[in-house]
Amino acid sequence: MTEKIPGRYRLVVIFFLIMTAASFITRIVLCVKSLPAMELSLPLLAKIFGVGLFFDVVAFSYALIPFAILIVVIPDRVHNWRISRIFSQIFFFIFTFAMLFNGVSEYIFFDEFATRYNFIAVDYLIYTTEVIRNIRESYPVGLIITSLTVITVIPFIPISRAVSRTFPSNAPLRKRAAISGSILLLPIASFFFVDLAMTEISPNNYANELAGNGLYGFASAFRNNELDFNKFYAAKDDNLVMNHLRTLLVSPDKHGIAREIHGKGAMKRHNVILVCVESLSAEYMTAFGNNKGITPNLDRLAKESLFFTHLYASGTRTVRGLEAITLSIPPLPGTAIVKRPGNENLFSIGAVMKNHGYDNHFIYGGRGYFDNMNYFFANNGFKDIDQTDMTKEEVTFKNAWGVCDEDLFDKTIKQADISFAQKQPFFSFVMTTSNHRPYTYPEGKIDIPSGSGRDGAVKYTDYALNQLIEKSKMKPWFKETIFIIVADHCAGSARKLALPIKNYEIPMLIYAPNIVKPKIVDKMMAQIDIAPTLLGLLNISYSSSFFGRDIFDKNINNERAFIGTYQKLGYIDGNRLLTLDPGKKVEQYSFTRADGNTTPIPADDRLLMNGLAYYQGSAYTYKQKLGRVAQ
Repeated sequence: MTEKIPGRYRLVVIFFLIMTAASFITRIVLCVKSLPAMELSLPLLAKIFGVGLFFDVVAFSYALIPFAILIVVIPDRVHNWRISRIFSQIFFFIFTFAMLFNGVSEYIFFDEFATRYNFIAVDYLIYTTEVIRNIRESYPVGLIITSLTVITVIPFIPISRAVSRTFPSNAPLRKRAAISGSILLLPIASFFFVDLAMTEISPNNYANELAGNGLYGFASAFRNNELDFNKFYAAKDDNLVMNHLRTLLVSPDKHGIAREIHGKGAMKRHNVILVCVESLSAEYMTAFGNNKGITPNLDRLAKESLFFTHLYASGTRTVRGLEAITLSIPPLPGTAIVKRPGNENLFSIGAVMKNHGYDNHFIYGGRGYFDNMNYFFANNGFKDIDQTDMTKEEVTFKNAWGVCDEDLFDKTIKQADISFAQKQPFFSFVMTTSNHRPYTYPEGKIDIPSGSGRDGAVKYTDYALNQLIEKSKMKPWFKETIFIIVADHCAGSARKLALPIKNYEIPMLIYAPNIVKPKIVDKMMAQIDIAPTLLGLLNISYSSSFFGRDIFDKNINNERAFIGTYQKLGYIDGNRLLTLDPGKKVEQYSFTRADGNTTPIPADDRLLMNGLAYYQGSAYTYKQKLGRVAQ
């Protein structure tokens, strides 16, 4: 096939065939894996592989840029050297191995997140120490690399022969420049005219993911770490949107959304320990239908607490949960505010509590530079404590992501003792790590072996939470302390639908036997409502720039929540869902709470306006730096 193509340009063809063949095989494997979640038909299959091939070519066009440049700058004399031939053989062996390795990596990533490479992959690339260690603890990396190296030899035999036949090559500079210029037109056209939204070929999210290309998806996520709402979404006039938002929030502010919140009596200076549990989906608890018995302590504690059974997580990453709880703001498109530059001195729960005399600490079991957590909290009303602040004696077990939850909670109790001794009410925001792959924890604590999977990690976290409560009961500050247990996000949100409502459900418990009476709260609640609700329980009066609200405010009638990925935004209003996508795409559905199944409904301008008020309004206030805390 390549014999008809002159000289060194056959290398480009070989490069193309390797890349597209690897992508094609990867797509077949992922398609087979996704069959239970897809209603596959021949037209849909044709779309998946047709659009998939298109994106494979687009990804190839970007990868081809260095080739196009080298074709011009390397003269025939150098190209035909023996060392150049050897280098070409080595390069194509490594490239073939890399494509096979990428296929395995995509499979593992798809198995974990049910999606191609996206924002999560970009984040993981930045924090290589934790991620590489996590991979080594979770998978037999040595065996995988050795096996792939051996397997690479099989396709490389014909590839090596094809590469050898491209030498010698003779082409004048003018001809090389003309061909390279033509080649470069492809990535240029792709940059301006191709968008990841073109993979949306079906209502089924799995089909859309299969139609994409993992490497292209990775590059797209890296490029679009922040998305301008007015540019990419179905925005309306900012003044119109902000006026409607002020109406929804009952704010008299002519510029932002500030309004006065008045406590329902004298301020209650109770201590607060808020435990943000890694990946604690509602589906793990018995109250939500789980019959495995992996949360016996939480199940018991729920009966003694304010138990919130209709709460939705804002997103699918820890930073989204931290953002929602601390800032009480809907998820902005792109990366979370926690990781953005210029995220200092925002209006936050930390600022309010600090202004009312609380000793605030963000206590994390891992290293707080991960996801920029330490910087964010340190510049928004908290003092940081992480794994690096723990002595050797305080750490009994750790893995790639941090110390075990028991060690973290023991450190939390020690800090509470210090604040209490200083006669300061304390607010501890505690972020756990044990319920995360590789799912390892101290042996002998529960009846599921360490490292055996998610169920064991959930049950260990449940055990550790009980230890926190029981040890705290022995402290003089216990009777005046409110414990809040809530998830940062659910364990997995990527399903058949791009925004699977059911999979955003998370539990929340507010436990304080001497302060709050046990009760089931089944009113719909967003993660951004947690901070205002906590401040309401404490009867704290403050000037608010929160987008959330006190769930116990009797003046609130409508039920609404916010869910999203880094691009797709969802606004839930009762039993209706509004979705906003880049490309100014708007869709509306009705859904059933029991299973989350959605049905398209006619457009409702009121629903759209309410959703835009929150999403466009939050993007506007953040961009304009409204509601910042004066320093």
